[in-house]
Amino acid sequence: MAKKFFGTDGIRGLANHDRMAPQNVLKLGMAAGRYFLRENGRRHSVVIGKDTRLSGYMIEPALVAGFTSVGMDVQLFGPMPTPAVAAMTRSLRADLGVMITASHNKFYDNGLKLFGPNGQKLSDEAEAEIEKMMHEDFGEGLTRGEKLGRAKRYNLGQARYIEIVKATFPRRIDLSGLRIVIDCANGAAYKIAPQTLWELGAKEIIAIGVSPDGTNINKDCGSTCTEALSAAVLENNADVGIALDGDADRLIMCDEKGKIIDGDQLLALMAYGWKQTMRLSKPGIVATVMSNLGLERYLQGEDLDLIRTNVGDRHVAARMRNDGYNVGGEQSGHLLMTDFATTGDGLIAALQVLAEIIRKDKPASEVLDLFDPVPQILKNVRHNGQNPLEFSSVQSAIKDAQNDLGDAGRILVRASGTEPLIRVMVEGDDSALVNNITNNLAGFIENSI
Repeated sequence: MAKKFFGTDGIRGLANHDRMAPQNVLKLGMAAGRYFLRENGRRHSVVIGKDTRLSGYMIEPALVAGFTSVGMDVQLFGPMPTPAVAAMTRSLRADLGVMITASHNKFYDNGLKLFGPNGQKLSDEAEAEIEKMMHEDFGEGLTRGEKLGRAKRYNLGQARYIEIVKATFPRRIDLSGLRIVIDCANGAAYKIAPQTLWELGAKEIIAIGVSPDGTNINKDCGSTCTEALSAAVLENNADVGIALDGDADRLIMCDEKGKIIDGDQLLALMAYGWKQTMRLSKPGIVATVMSNLGLERYLQGEDLDLIRTNVGDRHVAARMRNDGYNVGGEQSGHLLMTDFATTGDGLIAALQVLAEIIRKDKPASEVLDLFDPVPQILKNVRHNGQNPLEFSSVQSAIKDAQNDLGDAGRILVRASGTEPLIRVMVEGDDSALVNNITNNLAGFIENSI
């Protein structure tokens, strides 16, 4: 059956509505619990973390009820980054990890990201099976009496994760020479990220986006709204700025001049740096169809391959595992380094970038500017639920636009897997042509709805 609940990155939607209504979250907990139960004579467990959204207080108990009803014990972390949940799932030998988050979305959305016992996001097949089980009669799956699961708070999660992150930083260097701005998006890493930088010896830490109130996650801050980061770097004469998103699995940076550095430039830096130190497992990296053509050309000049996948760090991670690459990511800032983590980790990625800056002993502006991006424009068109890409007229318009662009660039039009949006991306060497094609194509799609 086609998946209706799971999208490109778990389950996401308007909190207290449709797929994120408590009754559906309860069913998800029951189904996922049953899917991961193993008859091996031991208690089964799930770990649950969340970001700082108000709706987390509603969703967390619904999950707990679902898991305990089928006999799984639950350990609750409270606010924790998504990659921390992935790491702790494996570290605590849990059967399943769940993160309650809608990542970079506004506070009124929420979602669920699921990790298997290996700390990796679930496969399409696993998600489809769990979704199928959500529609089954649960009478046979419920347990009773002493077999019911128990729930408790696990208070050591943040401290343990900080040690995991610190262990990825090279031991022969520290951050003592750096004044760092860290923007935590009023999200899951608002305590962990500044504390980690302090413990690694940063000269000064200017922390912003660290006052969550349940409704201000990602609001005018974080990796999707970087004006605050840039302003803080300039105001405080900082050496570098770091911006995380609401669940801290993506990273955007800022140099000392206030220039924003996206995931493509960070991927270029890691590819070049790891090639020089012979840490690349293969001569190349994995990225998505959204990565800039400039990155591809830069890597070609360094005799490195760029392997492209569909959008979503889950697809990047799967390709990395299957083909043996150890560096990959997305332009949006999901950076995966499988030597250190099983999923995208904004804080670990930031430390690896800081290590490269320290090794080169140059300003961030010289280290983080490796290639000139090809002009690229991304426009979002919101729709009412019916995918306009299913219209033949829209498909014809896309084909005509590609013919107009010719071999001078790329056009990518896709439906978002997390929001009711059509994303129109056009890139090419002629900025005026790129801008014209983007506006015309996005306008045509909008008028077709």
